[in-house]
Amino acid sequence: MMMALMVFTPTSWAKKVHTLGDSTMAPYDENATVTRGWGMYFGNFLTNGWTSVNYAKGGRDSRGGYNELWQTAKKNVEAGDYVIITFAHNDEKNGGMDGVALYEYYKSIGDNTKAAAVDQRGTVPSTTYKEYLGKIVDEAIALGAHPIICSPVCRSYFSGGKIRRNGRHDLGDSFSILTDKGPVEGQKVGADDHTMDYAWHSEQLAKEKSVPFIDLTNATADLYESYGDAKCHEYLFDGDGSTHFNTTGALLVARECARLMKAQGIMADDIILPTDISVTPSRADFGQAYRGQTLTKELTLNGFGLNPESGVVSITASEGILLSTDKSTWQESLTANYQASTLVQTFYAQLTLEHDGETTGVITITQGEKTLEVPVSATAISLEGGTEVKVYWRLEKDATYELTGPATVIDESWTGMYVQRYSNPNANTVWPEWTGFDATRKTQRNLLTGDAWPADEIDDNPERYIQFGIKANAGTTLKINNISLFVCGCGGNGMCSHIYYSTDNFATRTTIFEMKKMPANNMQDVTVAPVISLEEGQELLLRIYPWYNGAATGKTICLSDVTISGMAMGATSVNGVKDNGQSKVDSIRYFTPDGREQACLGRGLNIIRCQFTDGTVVVSKVME
Repeated sequence: MMMALMVFTPTSWAKKVHTLGDSTMAPYDENATVTRGWGMYFGNFLTNGWTSVNYAKGGRDSRGGYNELWQTAKKNVEAGDYVIITFAHNDEKNGGMDGVALYEYYKSIGDNTKAAAVDQRGTVPSTTYKEYLGKIVDEAIALGAHPIICSPVCRSYFSGGKIRRNGRHDLGDSFSILTDKGPVEGQKVGADDHTMDYAWHSEQLAKEKSVPFIDLTNATADLYESYGDAKCHEYLFDGDGSTHFNTTGALLVARECARLMKAQGIMADDIILPTDISVTPSRADFGQAYRGQTLTKELTLNGFGLNPESGVVSITASEGILLSTDKSTWQESLTANYQASTLVQTFYAQLTLEHDGETTGVITITQGEKTLEVPVSATAISLEGGTEVKVYWRLEKDATYELTGPATVIDESWTGMYVQRYSNPNANTVWPEWTGFDATRKTQRNLLTGDAWPADEIDDNPERYIQFGIKANAGTTLKINNISLFVCGCGGNGMCSHIYYSTDNFATRTTIFEMKKMPANNMQDVTVAPVISLEEGQELLLRIYPWYNGAATGKTICLSDVTISGMAMGATSVNGVKDNGQSKVDSIRYFTPDGREQACLGRGLNIIRCQFTDGTVVVSKVME
């Protein structure tokens, strides 16, 4: 047994760190949003051979962390792995009451309306919060892994230069309790009473389970206070509230977690805290895309303890690669100034795939006598030799679809939502000019179950979404190269939404759109050209997750022209076509993605506006 322990030590066996948390830790698509989760950058501080696997998702409380995220993660956890666990932001729903218990209370007294309006997220810090964290800890230990409990990062709620009590996840100044007679609001306990302090209870759980505890709550409070209120929000956060980070904030929090772990001797030999200049990622691999596409990649320069204390870093790129700090002005070289021996600078590389096959290059970063080279690569692929597949939901009067080609359609469905009606969103509806649509065009208006949008939602609710999908038929491989739709909020400027797709039933997901506080009645064009390959029987699911900025009623999320298209490889027949009677084409016009009309299809993404003799207009997006 001793020999076995000597051989299978964490250093020689474990190679993964699994991270479980909410939106403050979660991964984000750099092309869809400026928001970043700190779990995206934790792997930067691990030695070669170690991998950080980020399972965090927005909107999850500790119950969702156990029931959803951990059920996915534990399939991949091996003996000797590490599991970092941090929740609380969404556990505070319902003022510190347990959401499921509150729902069951209203059901028990026959008040189905109030029951339907309950957000079933939320836990009580001293009971259900600890219970679900504890379940993850116990099961990780049973797998031979090493769980680490991290208290939650603070919200940047300032008062007098300090982070307020509720910003530290202690609801003691105002909370609710659920009694036999229903919820009682406006409760308060003294500053030294930790009854409603989620961070404190996470530390107590770590002590009870004899597992390591990382105090990110106090660490991030110190970090925020070192900047002060205004600069903290300007430099560390995403510009929308006091919870979610930008790249700098996420990177600094990830580094702080790694530093605290190393200080406690956790993975001490496998955590690196570079004081010299470095770049993330160290290789700019754009992956696969289609010929003619222009790709963008985010990179981050960081350095701590740099010498000299102030200076300039130059960034240059080889031919064909352009650089930018704002995604609007692109050039072949950049400079980044730093002071106080510290540098955190995000920049972007852009590459257009002019030919099939692999395209390579290099980005060179120079600080004094030090030079870093970042290899750049991308591969252009072809969709030749297949049968065209397209499913199109017009959403003008019902949820029916038109299918061209061999595939199986997954009908539109609603979870925690329903269709209010089909109508034009508003007499002043604004569509992208290139569509030619006007305010009379009808759309699908969707509302959440119970009709009332809850207060204090800052992220999507995992139990509230609209879904579309497609599945590869037997004997075919379905290659998807286009997903598009129009979306807007109606009735006010506070509608927010995330749009994702997934090929594994949302165990993992890819963000294609994020927008908060959408301008009312202003249709947003969502178009992406993904590289997706679905094998026989595999599904692609598209989901729209809405929420509203503040308590409200009468606010709807409107959808129109949902399209999923690509090519079926190996297909022997075309089937499943639902014809809507459009038999004659009156005119066809071609546009670039930015709305410029062109004479014919061009390279890359094209927008085709097809008008039929009956006056119907259909807009499609295709790759040439």
